[in-house]
Amino acid sequence: MFQSITRPIAVAIWCVLLLIVAGVGALAGVPITPAASSLWVVACVVPPAIMLMVWRGAPPQTVAEVLHAVDQA
Repeated sequence: MFQSITRPIAVAIWCVLLLIVAGVGALAGVPITPAASSLWVVACVVPPAIMLMVWRGAPPQTVAEVLHAVDQA
């Protein structure tokens, strides 16, 4: 199930969830101050940025896979 989620989709889901929480908070009457706004920006940007740096793509081919591919060519 989670193998089909790519990095951009995961980042988009994260940002949408935080925007929904911020919208619900604003509708509930939570004051929107510059400090709170900067905290929300940091909460939206930092985790996806770390996830994009840490979450790698496919692992490199092993020597056996490279040699097997040469044999079949």
